[in-house]
Amino acid sequence: MKNDITTDILVCGAGPSGIAAAISAARLGAGVVLVEKYGFPGGMATAGLVNPFMVSKFEGRDLVRGIFEEVVSSLRQKNAALDGELFGQPHIVFDPEVLKLLLLELLEKASVKTIYHSFVCGSIMKGDEIKGVVASTKSGDVRLFAKAVIDATGDGDVAALSGCAFELGREKDHLCQPATLNFRVSGVDEARMPLREQMDALYLEAKKKGSTRSPRENLLWFETTQKGTLHFNSTRIPRIDGTDVFDLSKAEIEGRKQVESLFEFLRSSVPGFGSSYISSVACQAGIRESRRIKGLYTLTAEDVTEGRKFEDAIARCNYPIDIHDPGSGSSTVFKKLGPGIFYEIPYRCLVPQKIKRLVVAGRAVSSTHEALSSLRTMPTCMAMGQAAGAACALAVKKQILPKDIDALELIRALNEQGAGLRTGRDETR
Repeated sequence: MKNDITTDILVCGAGPSGIAAAISAARLGAGVVLVEKYGFPGGMATAGLVNPFMVSKFEGRDLVRGIFEEVVSSLRQKNAALDGELFGQPHIVFDPEVLKLLLLELLEKASVKTIYHSFVCGSIMKGDEIKGVVASTKSGDVRLFAKAVIDATGDGDVAALSGCAFELGREKDHLCQPATLNFRVSGVDEARMPLREQMDALYLEAKKKGSTRSPRENLLWFETTQKGTLHFNSTRIPRIDGTDVFDLSKAEIEGRKQVESLFEFLRSSVPGFGSSYISSVACQAGIRESRRIKGLYTLTAEDVTEGRKFEDAIARCNYPIDIHDPGSGSSTVFKKLGPGIFYEIPYRCLVPQKIKRLVVAGRAVSSTHEALSSLRTMPTCMAMGQAAGAACALAVKKQILPKDIDALELIRALNEQGAGLRTGRDETR
């Protein structure tokens, strides 16, 4: 076909995991094509306005380093990132517009060929082996062939199109964690704002009167890099299947209605918001959970809470079990890991059981509903993406399948990229 493209490695999705995968593979000498449905990179960090980065630390040191650390360092140099803490968890707020430009620069510097406005709609298969994907574009369908494919769509779209087995939502009823439409309010007189607990009390009073639409049990907001602008992660849309276009449409409609009602509550009832205005609303509702592939290993809640380590570990995390109620959306399970505990994510979670030459990165990796609630944060997704990119680059170079990559060789390659992973029995490294 006229629009055929061939490359070493194809990355589908330019969100946090896809960006890291593309850069990691390119830095190891592979030819990389990255396809993205929006007209800019960043995925949920930009289009979804998901903020802040929920970072993991152990004994004061960052558990996620590598490309994520590089991105944060560059944001700091541009005065576009600030440290914060909420509920005892450290985080990094960042400017999403600066992030878009920074990611563009990193991709160009790595010589990644990026194709925007491209929506993956089909998988090109030969038996149980993926050969590429079909993307729907303004130029018609484009076929993209590759020696290895990385599914960084977040929803496991490529995996599903290729015939991978997967789980959806929690085991008992397949309901997923609620969606959220993030928004920002500017013109806030922060000096007049009540304490967080007082704002929650006002919100609950308004909720009791029926004057707000969100079922959430409290207000969740963060400071930003701009004075007088606050970031709100307070809408909650339960019973949404993020892989169903009709459910997604419902989420966008209900999300914007919740934004409107929450803002009216803030402006009318909370001191400091009288002259405020909505300065931005995310391009799309953020999806916390959808498909999870069945991989060579499935990470469990016990792996998370007991801080289990693996010989093929490619990422580390100690973010809490954080489950927003999939049914009513009116409560949250927030279970911190014990002191001195962090867990590792094995490379096998990224490799599907049957489909060859496909690696999955981000929140669609092989895990249980409970384990996903911890590993789904953007820094951890970037670590998994970096590992997927490195694994595919090594596989292409050696002319072997990604599943056959030697784990120690992969870890060494990641450490050469600054990942700082454990290479022996030293579990506190």
